[in-house]
Amino acid sequence: MKKIIISTWLIAALGLAMYAEGKVEEAAGATVDGDTSYAFGMVIGSELKQTGIAFNYNAFTRGVREILEDTDTNFSMDEAVKLVQTAFLEAMTKRAEENKAKEQEFLAENAKKAGVQATASGLQYEVIIEGSGEKPQASDTVLVHYRGTLTDGTVFDSSYDREEPAQFPLYAVIAGWTEGIQLMNEGACYRLYVPSGLAYGEQGAGSVIPPYSTLIFDVELLSILQTLDEEDDIEEEEE
Repeated sequence: MKKIIISTWLIAALGLAMYAEGKVEEAAGATVDGDTSYAFGMVIGSELKQTGIAFNYNAFTRGVREILEDTDTNFSMDEAVKLVQTAFLEAMTKRAEENKAKEQEFLAENAKKAGVQATASGLQYEVIIEGSGEKPQASDTVLVHYRGTLTDGTVFDSSYDREEPAQFPLYAVIAGWTEGIQLMNEGACYRLYVPSGLAYGEQGAGSVIPPYSTLIFDVELLSILQTLDEEDDIEEEEE
């Protein structure tokens, strides 16, 4: 079983926000203004929303108040922590199973679309523009422009938005990129559909990429900058 850790600052902020709901008469003594307090609520709500847990707000607020006011509680703190961990684990498991089923359905339907090709690993791709330059190898460092989205269209990363192309060695990125970029010639633009097994798998990536997420990348391979052997040669010359 994976250990579930709830951020200390999140719990503290959550407690203060819920406590404030029942302490309006003390608002004049607040250490932060209303906008900042509201922002705390937004951040906390965003974190909790991702769990998929439906809360009983009255009971939730009462638990916070009873701890902060040092009154009798329904459970010991150890019992409360175990209940929370169980709820988080069940919610995460349910969310992962739902995401896995959605991913399988998406990939099966996407594979039927005209122009979509697939490799033995399960990577799917479309050729938007065929390049005429060299193909990179896994040992190469490449310069690319890209936009990454989830299957619902949510953008989670974009070099276009940063207005600056990115460079990285192909051996140091997710497997779907390592494989997909090697299919491209310099000057090409591909759309890569990267299954979770070639990306961030059952773990996801923080709060940005959920578990079992197929990632869609529009990628332009601008140039091949350097190979691993060339990097080694440069280091030897510098020594």
